[in-house]
Amino acid sequence: MTTPRNSERRTHLVQLAGDLFAEKGFRATTVREIADAAGILSGSLYHHFDSKESIGDELLSAFLDDVLAGYRAAATEPDPRRAIEQIVRSSTATLSRHRAALTMLQNDWTYFSAQPRFAYLRTAMKEIEQTWIDQLDRGRESGLFRADLDTRLTYRLLRDILWIPTSWAQSKNAWTDDQIVDGLLHLLFDGITAR
Repeated sequence: MTTPRNSERRTHLVQLAGDLFAEKGFRATTVREIADAAGILSGSLYHHFDSKESIGDELLSAFLDDVLAGYRAAATEPDPRRAIEQIVRSSTATLSRHRAALTMLQNDWTYFSAQPRFAYLRTAMKEIEQTWIDQLDRGRESGLFRADLDTRLTYRLLRDILWIPTSWAQSKNAWTDDQIVDGLLHLLFDGITAR
Protein backbone atom coordinates (compact mmCIF):
# COMPACT_ATOMS: atom_id res chain seq x y z
CA MET A 1 0.00 0.00 0.00
CA THR A 2 1.40 3.39 -0.95
CA THR A 3 0.94 6.66 0.90
CA PRO A 4 -1.30 9.43 -0.48
CA ARG A 5 0.29 11.85 -2.98
CA ASN A 6 -0.18 14.81 -0.64
CA SER A 7 1.89 13.25 2.16
CA GLU A 8 4.77 15.51 3.28
CA ARG A 9 7.15 12.55 3.52
CA ARG A 10 6.19 11.33 0.06
CA THR A 11 6.72 14.82 -1.39
CA HIS A 12 10.18 14.92 0.20
CA LEU A 13 11.05 11.50 -1.26
CA VAL A 14 9.91 12.57 -4.72
CA GLN A 15 12.10 15.68 -4.50
CA LEU A 16 15.13 13.66 -3.36
CA ALA A 17 14.59 11.11 -6.12
CA GLY A 18 14.15 13.87 -8.69
CA ASP A 19 17.47 15.41 -7.70
CA LEU A 20 19.17 12.00 -8.06
CA PHE A 21 17.46 11.29 -11.39
CA ALA A 22 18.59 14.70 -12.69
CA GLU A 23 22.15 14.15 -11.48
CA LYS A 24 22.70 10.49 -12.38
CA GLY A 25 19.97 9.72 -14.87
CA PHE A 26 16.74 7.87 -14.24
CA ARG A 27 17.95 4.45 -15.34
CA ALA A 28 21.26 4.73 -13.47
CA THR A 29 19.65 5.69 -10.15
CA THR A 30 18.73 2.77 -7.93
CA VAL A 31 15.98 2.46 -5.33
CA ARG A 32 18.74 1.86 -2.77
CA GLU A 33 20.36 5.21 -3.63
CA ILE A 34 17.03 6.99 -3.21
CA ALA A 35 16.45 5.28 0.13
CA ASP A 36 20.02 6.06 1.27
CA ALA A 37 19.57 9.74 0.38
CA ALA A 38 16.34 9.75 2.41
CA GLY A 39 17.94 7.91 5.33
CA ILE A 40 15.58 4.95 5.12
CA LEU A 41 15.80 1.29 4.16
CA SER A 42 15.12 0.39 0.53
CA GLY A 43 12.07 -1.65 1.55
CA SER A 44 10.62 1.37 3.34
CA LEU A 45 10.51 3.24 0.04
CA TYR A 46 7.93 0.73 -1.17
CA HIS A 47 5.62 1.93 1.60
CA HIS A 48 5.39 5.18 -0.38
CA PHE A 49 5.77 3.97 -3.99
CA ASP A 50 5.24 0.68 -5.80
CA SER A 51 8.29 1.22 -8.05
CA LYS A 52 10.96 3.66 -9.16
CA GLU A 53 8.79 4.28 -12.24
CA SER A 54 6.01 5.53 -9.95
CA ILE A 55 8.33 8.21 -8.64
CA GLY A 56 9.37 9.16 -12.17
CA ASP A 57 5.74 9.19 -13.21
CA GLU A 58 4.83 11.53 -10.37
CA LEU A 59 7.62 13.94 -11.28
CA LEU A 60 6.92 13.94 -15.01
CA SER A 61 3.13 14.07 -14.85
CA ALA A 62 3.21 17.00 -12.37
CA PHE A 63 5.63 18.83 -14.65
CA LEU A 64 3.58 18.31 -17.80
CA ASP A 65 0.28 19.13 -16.05
CA ASP A 66 1.84 22.42 -14.97
CA VAL A 67 3.23 23.17 -18.44
CA LEU A 68 -0.08 22.38 -20.15
CA ALA A 69 -2.12 24.47 -17.70
CA GLY A 70 -0.02 27.52 -18.60
CA TYR A 71 -0.17 26.80 -22.32
CA ARG A 72 -3.92 26.26 -22.32
CA ALA A 73 -4.42 29.57 -20.52
CA ALA A 74 -2.15 31.35 -23.03
CA ALA A 75 -4.03 29.80 -25.97
CA THR A 76 -7.17 31.73 -24.93
CA GLU A 77 -5.38 35.05 -25.52
CA PRO A 78 -6.80 36.63 -28.71
CA ASP A 79 -3.55 38.42 -29.62
CA PRO A 80 -0.96 35.88 -30.91
CA ARG A 81 2.00 37.99 -29.76
CA ARG A 82 0.60 38.19 -26.23
CA ALA A 83 -0.15 34.47 -26.35
CA ILE A 84 3.51 33.77 -27.27
CA GLU A 85 4.66 36.09 -24.47
CA GLN A 86 2.45 34.20 -22.02
CA ILE A 87 3.77 30.85 -23.25
CA VAL A 88 7.37 32.03 -22.79
CA ARG A 89 6.69 33.41 -19.30
CA SER A 90 4.69 30.36 -18.29
CA SER A 91 7.36 28.00 -19.64
CA THR A 92 10.17 29.74 -17.78
CA ALA A 93 8.29 29.77 -14.48
CA THR A 94 7.24 26.13 -14.86
CA LEU A 95 10.70 24.95 -15.88
CA SER A 96 12.27 26.62 -12.85
CA ARG A 97 9.78 24.78 -10.59
CA HIS A 98 10.41 21.44 -12.30
CA ARG A 99 14.13 21.44 -13.15
CA ALA A 100 14.58 17.78 -12.19
CA ALA A 101 11.68 16.61 -14.37
CA LEU A 102 12.93 18.61 -17.35
CA THR A 103 16.44 17.19 -16.92
CA MET A 104 14.93 13.70 -16.72
CA LEU A 105 13.07 14.26 -19.99
CA GLN A 106 16.13 15.65 -21.70
CA ASN A 107 18.46 12.89 -20.52
CA ASP A 108 16.16 9.87 -20.61
CA TRP A 109 13.57 10.70 -23.29
CA THR A 110 14.42 7.58 -25.28
CA TYR A 111 13.73 5.37 -22.28
CA PHE A 112 10.54 7.10 -21.15
CA SER A 113 9.05 7.43 -24.63
CA ALA A 114 9.44 3.69 -25.21
CA GLN A 115 7.58 2.70 -22.02
CA PRO A 116 3.79 2.22 -22.24
CA ARG A 117 3.42 3.66 -18.73
CA PHE A 118 4.77 6.98 -20.01
CA ALA A 119 2.72 7.14 -23.23
CA TYR A 120 1.18 10.39 -21.99
CA LEU A 121 4.55 12.09 -22.56
CA ARG A 122 4.19 11.92 -26.36
CA THR A 123 0.60 13.18 -26.14
CA ALA A 124 1.64 16.10 -23.94
CA MET A 125 4.61 16.99 -26.15
CA LYS A 126 2.34 17.01 -29.20
CA GLU A 127 -0.08 19.37 -27.44
CA ILE A 128 2.80 21.64 -26.40
CA GLU A 129 4.09 21.75 -29.98
CA GLN A 130 0.64 22.34 -31.44
CA THR A 131 -0.04 25.20 -29.02
CA TRP A 132 3.12 27.00 -30.15
CA ILE A 133 2.44 26.33 -33.83
CA ASP A 134 -1.18 27.47 -33.58
CA GLN A 135 -0.14 30.81 -32.06
CA LEU A 136 2.69 31.30 -34.54
CA ASP A 137 0.34 30.43 -37.44
CA ARG A 138 -2.27 32.88 -36.14
CA GLY A 139 0.36 35.61 -35.97
CA ARG A 140 1.61 34.83 -39.46
CA GLU A 141 -1.88 34.67 -40.96
CA SER A 142 -2.90 37.97 -39.32
CA GLY A 143 0.20 39.73 -40.70
CA LEU A 144 1.63 40.27 -37.21
CA PHE A 145 4.50 37.83 -37.89
CA ARG A 146 6.45 37.42 -41.12
CA ALA A 147 4.68 35.63 -43.95
CA ASP A 148 7.68 33.35 -44.55
CA LEU A 149 7.90 32.21 -40.90
CA ASP A 150 8.50 28.46 -40.61
CA THR A 151 6.32 27.89 -37.55
CA ARG A 152 7.49 24.35 -36.80
CA LEU A 153 11.18 25.33 -36.94
CA THR A 154 10.48 28.47 -34.90
CA TYR A 155 8.72 26.37 -32.26
CA ARG A 156 11.68 23.96 -32.00
CA LEU A 157 14.20 26.77 -31.74
CA LEU A 158 12.20 28.64 -29.10
CA ARG A 159 11.43 25.51 -27.09
CA ASP A 160 15.06 24.48 -27.02
CA ILE A 161 16.17 28.00 -26.08
CA LEU A 162 13.71 27.98 -23.19
CA TRP A 163 14.96 24.58 -21.98
CA ILE A 164 18.65 25.55 -21.91
CA PRO A 165 18.61 27.99 -18.95
CA THR A 166 17.62 25.22 -16.53
CA SER A 167 21.29 24.21 -16.56
CA TRP A 168 22.33 27.78 -15.74
CA ALA A 169 20.75 27.65 -12.28
CA GLN A 170 23.95 26.42 -10.66
CA SER A 171 26.02 29.29 -12.07
CA LYS A 172 26.93 32.06 -9.62
CA ASN A 173 26.20 34.70 -12.24
CA ALA A 174 22.94 33.18 -13.45
CA TRP A 175 20.27 35.46 -14.77
CA THR A 176 16.89 35.59 -13.09
CA ASP A 177 13.92 33.97 -14.79
CA ASP A 178 12.55 37.43 -15.57
CA GLN A 179 15.83 38.51 -17.17
CA ILE A 180 15.86 35.39 -19.33
CA VAL A 181 12.24 35.88 -20.41
CA ASP A 182 12.70 39.57 -21.15
CA GLY A 183 15.90 38.86 -23.09
CA LEU A 184 14.27 36.14 -25.17
CA LEU A 185 11.15 38.20 -25.91
CA HIS A 186 13.25 41.23 -26.83
CA LEU A 187 15.38 39.09 -29.16
CA LEU A 188 12.30 37.39 -30.62
CA PHE A 189 10.23 40.48 -31.29
CA ASP A 190 12.92 43.18 -31.76
CA GLY A 191 15.90 41.22 -33.08
CA ILE A 192 19.55 42.20 -32.82
CA THR A 193 19.74 44.49 -35.84
CA ALA A 194 20.28 48.20 -35.07
CA ARG A 195 17.55 50.42 -36.44
